[in-house]
Amino acid sequence: MTHSTPHKISDTPAISCRNISKSYGKVNALHDITFDVQQGEIFGVIGPDGAGKSTLFRILTTLLLPDTGDATVEGFDVVKEYKKIRKIVGYMPGKFSLYQDLTVEENLRIFATLFNTTIEENYHLVKDIYSQIEPFKTRRAGALSGGMKQKLALSCALIHKPSILFLDEPTTGIDPVSRKELWEMLRKLKSQGITIIVSTPYMDEASLCDRIALIQNGSFLRIDTPDNIVKSFGNRLISVRGENMGELLKRLREIPGVISCFAFGDSHHVAAEKSSNQLNSLTADTLAENLKKQGYTNLEVKNIEPGIEDCFMELTAK
Repeated sequence: MTHSTPHKISDTPAISCRNISKSYGKVNALHDITFDVQQGEIFGVIGPDGAGKSTLFRILTTLLLPDTGDATVEGFDVVKEYKKIRKIVGYMPGKFSLYQDLTVEENLRIFATLFNTTIEENYHLVKDIYSQIEPFKTRRAGALSGGMKQKLALSCALIHKPSILFLDEPTTGIDPVSRKELWEMLRKLKSQGITIIVSTPYMDEASLCDRIALIQNGSFLRIDTPDNIVKSFGNRLISVRGENMGELLKRLREIPGVISCFAFGDSHHVAAEKSSNQLNSLTADTLAENLKKQGYTNLEVKNIEPGIEDCFMELTAK
């Protein structure tokens, strides 16, 4: 993928990691992480809290040294050439880390000054985002709502014209409208040639990325496009709803042919092996029949298509 951004080199990965590991005492935060992020793509690192997402981002933004392995950002080594990397990346950490007692405008001006630029010079880069909070530019950052804080943090991360943007859980703790707005902004930034690597615990955000890495306990389970990951789901998936869902979950896990069963919102998702022998195959109909024989009533049992979360659960079970 080629872009007109001057510092992009289309055939060089924006980010390249080889066998990165990091431990905190006995806790293995990252284990043998290897992946590339291509120029101009939105790459998502998807996984629960404590999976290692923030540790990976801190290594790639030169705030933390890896124990083993090598990583480059725009061809610069994260250990040896950290000063060069800091000039070309924008980083938005998971926790709001701007100056709470300073105003919106003062925060943005400080970040621009740190990189020897001005708000006026690069206003076009942040206009779409900053214009939404500019009416409140004299308000202290600590008094902003969650969504407005994220917009300010994103503006500060962009004001020096970075070629790569690191966003660590940018939508955690903000309302659904602000989440939608933020992803629309990211798509616009991508169209300007900026490479974006974003981490999130929300599986539904995976489909908004070009490619994703599913992470659990410091290891990548799978790296691919969201579509390819969903297509690789190897089992039949059945949704079950009924009365006494807690008891129903236990019972479902005891039924022969059920590979796994997890609670998903107001239903249970049952993974059953696809078998060429229909007589031995567990289907929505045979599962409903089995449950009715055990005295369950008011059941809703149907075949469903898997989502990213189902694939994640399948991979962690393996």
